[in-house]
Formats: sequence, structure tokens, C-alpha cells
Amino acid sequence: MTIKTRFAPSPTGYLHVGGARTALFSWLYAKKNGGKFVLRIEDTDLERSTPESVEAILEGMQWLGLHYDEGPIYQTYRVERYQQIIQQLLAQGDAYYCSCSKERLHELREGQKSRQEKPRYDGLCRHTNNDPQQANQVIRFKNPTTGSVVIKDVVKGDITIQNQELDDLILARADGSPTYNLTVVVDDMDMEISHVIRGDDHINNTPRQINILTALKAELPQYAHLPMILGADGARLSKRHGAVSVMQYRDEGFLPEALLNYLVRLGWSSGDQEIFSLNEMVDLFTLEQVNVTASSFNPEKLLWLNHQYIMHDEPEHIAHYLIWHLNAIGIDITAGPNPVDIVLAQRERCKTLVEMAAASRYFYQDFAKYDEKAVKKNFKAGSEIVLQHLLIQFRELEIWNGTDLHQIVLDTAESLELKLGKVAQPLRVAVCGCAVSPAIDATLALLGRDKTLMRIKNAIDYIKN
Repeated sequence: MTIKTRFAPSPTGYLHVGGARTALFSWLYAKKNGGKFVLRIEDTDLERSTPESVEAILEGMQWLGLHYDEGPIYQTYRVERYQQIIQQLLAQGDAYYCSCSKERLHELREGQKSRQEKPRYDGLCRHTNNDPQQANQVIRFKNPTTGSVVIKDVVKGDITIQNQELDDLILARADGSPTYNLTVVVDDMDMEISHVIRGDDHINNTPRQINILTALKAELPQYAHLPMILGADGARLSKRHGAVSVMQYRDEGFLPEALLNYLVRLGWSSGDQEIFSLNEMVDLFTLEQVNVTASSFNPEKLLWLNHQYIMHDEPEHIAHYLIWHLNAIGIDITAGPNPVDIVLAQRERCKTLVEMAAASRYFYQDFAKYDEKAVKKNFKAGSEIVLQHLLIQFRELEIWNGTDLHQIVLDTAESLELKLGKVAQPLRVAVCGCAVSPAIDATLALLGRDKTLMRIKNAIDYIKN
């Protein structure tokens, strides 16, 4: 059997972490088994679907690197096919026209609720030969009234639902537009989806979809319902927990690999391993190892993972993403050091690329003022003497390199009988405008001769005045 999975978001908002995890698990399973991964845009809800949401989904998938083998396939281009299947079900006697008014259905539901019954359609029109030409009719699926449906779920095990618990769901609305449970069945059937991997909020839909597939004499896919993601407080994940757009994580300085690594561990594990390359995820992933219980979203763990990737991934790869953040804050990367060197200098202390870009601004742009706390602590009486001493020696340096720069700082501290910090810190504030930077020799090397000499001179003038 050819393995084929799909990710089928509705374009009614951004791609959030729950959807991204579903996409990742579907993508991993297809790649692990040499199969195909399909992106399907379920856009038949015309009132809520927007082009902006479609673009957000495509952008998110691109940034994450979850490239699809087929798609994007839009349901709005398949309406004629859905109508064919509806007519087939009508002809088979597996669907019927329903003329029940909204008022009647409302009264029916309210009565059922008052009797503490499960609200559902009572099948009034099931055996009525309604005129197809009659206005304001929906088309319902004639769900079996006896027997049961068994969902053979790879994650949760067998789930049995009695057919008498299911009502006759609507296949087509009064305006003729097909409903979700019809379109998803037709798509999965036509696209030969072998494994439907999705959130467990769809479990209620699955027995209904299985019954439609059975009526169509279609082969059933294998189902795998993923447990939901919760916030740290145990509530369903929402914006306040971090359920934001995938692209917001990019904007906040996270690497796509770090987010994928974090998402794969939300409900799946392989021993005690925490950090996985994408290739390792593909090699190790199995649906059988997906947890049955819900997972909790922990922003601190994601931040930790991001820092691990910043520290240990190839600096050229990190620099590729850092450049985007440098440009975002108006930095011209041609006006300073190679971003790869910035990564090497800053990776130990910066947990996000936003932090790294902000902390590296002085390498590319002159600063307008010094940090007040840094000045108060480090620009004391006599600091200009230290800086003047350094300025003279730096000017005489023939080759601008970290080793010689470091030695000059050491020699200055020794000759002036000062602790190293009394030399390095005033120098750091002079050239960076603040009291925090990479090692002083690395900082000076990255700044270059001209910026360093000019900023030391400016600092001397500032202290004197």
C-alpha cells in the first residue's frame, strides 16, 4: 500500500501550533514510509475563508520546511465533484431531502435538552418523498440506525460508537453548498489518502465519515487522532498560552527547526532524547509512539530548545535567519561584520534571533548615546586615562586581530596597576555604548579598527566634558 497523508486546514485564520503539529506528524509519517504528503485547503466555508488566511498557511508551511508533494488543492475547485457524490447517494437511497424549518429544528433541540437527551435530528423527513424542486431544503445522509462503527485508531486504539447515537447529518445546505463531513470524505477517497492524521477534536466526525465512505463502497483510511495541546494551567491552548501564528514565532526570533523539535515532542517521544534533527525525526517517528493523553505547552522549554539550536547548529545556517532580523530593525549588514561571525560571538548569550539582532546593532550602527547605568558605573574619574592609553596602542597595531588586541588590554591593566575589569569595562562601554558584549577581544575584532578608534576617542571627549 502506498502511504499518503494530508494536512487539510480551513483558511479561517493563521497556522497555529496545533495545526502545525498535525502537519508535522502527517509529513513525518509520509516521509518515514516513503509516501506522499498532500496539502489541501478546505475553503468551502465562503463566509469565513479568506485569501489572507490561505497565504498565512502557505507561508507558515514554507517557513517550517514542511514541503508537500501535492497541492495546495482547494475544495472550492471541486464543488462539481461533491455534487456528483451527493446525487449518487440520493440515487442509492443513502441520502434524502429534508424540508424541516429552522424553527422546528430549534424547538426539537430545546425539547431534547429539557429532557436531558442528546440533541439530534429526529429523522422526520427520512421516509418522506419530498419534491427535489422544493425551496429551502437541505440534503441529509441516511445514517444506519442499527449496528455500530468501529474506529481502528492507531493512537487511541479501537473506538466503538453505536449508530443509534448518530443522527442524519447534513450533506448539502439549502443553498446547495456541500458541508465539511461530505467534502472531506470525497477528498480523502479521491486522493487515496491512506492515513488520516488529525486532532482528536475530530473523533465525533469520524464515525459519520466512515458511514459515508461505507455507503460509497470506498476503502477506509487508517485513522490516527492526536491528543490536544493544553496550556500549563490545563485549559485548552489559546493565545494567552502561546497558541499564536507560526509566523509570530519567526518574528520573535525562533528557528523553524527549534519549533519543529518542540512540536514533535508534544505528544511523541523516543526514549529520553530531547533534541532531534529533522532526519532523526523522520527515522524515528511512529504513530504507535504518540501519547494518548494531552500535552502541555511550555514556552520556557521552547525557548531553551531555541537556544540549543542557536548554540549548536551550523553558524552559516543561523546567520541565514539572523539576516532577516537584522534587516527587520533597519540594519545594513554590509556596514559591519559578516553575520556568521556575529552568530559565533553572540550565540552563547542570546536565546532568540531577535535578542541577537538587537544586541548586535552597535557592530553596524553608531549609537547616539551611552547607557546611563553603564556610564555611571564605568566612566569614572581616570577612565579617560585608561582609554587614552588603549587608544595609543591600538593605533600602533599593524594587524587588527583578537589575540593582539587582548594582549594590549592585559598589558594596559598591568602597566596601570588595575584589575582587568577596570580596563575592559570602560573600553566596552566606549565602543558598544553598553556594559554587555561578547569577549572584549572578539568585540574589538568584529568592530574593526576605524570604528574602535573613533568610538574610543568619542568616549574620551565625553568623559572629559
